[in-house]
Amino acid sequence: MIAYCGLTCTDCPAFKATDKNDDGARAQVAEMWSREFKVDLKPADINCTGCQSKDVPVFNYCQVCEIRKCGQGKQVENCAYCDDYACEKLTAFFAMGPGAKGTLDKIRESL
Repeated sequence: MIAYCGLTCTDCPAFKATDKNDDGARAQVAEMWSREFKVDLKPADINCTGCQSKDVPVFNYCQVCEIRKCGQGKQVENCAYCDDYACEKLTAFFAMGPGAKGTLDKIRESL
């Protein structure tokens, strides 16, 4: 499952914890991300079934993610399918997640 931005949702620790319904893993992810991103996350915050989910939980940040909102609005499978690839929002994101660019570039090559 590839997110709009090119991250692989199934590799995400929040997705994995949700998929396994593993409260211990949720606690570990909450602690790790709280330190890393300097926010206060609780294990209950770690619930996500993937960026492309519509009626089921997605992680807090994903609910406000501009890239996700844009992809949903344009009704594309992910940003690789967008006529505006790679826009400013996406390019800025690639600085934090360079692997995502490789994923989307590979998808675009196959189109």
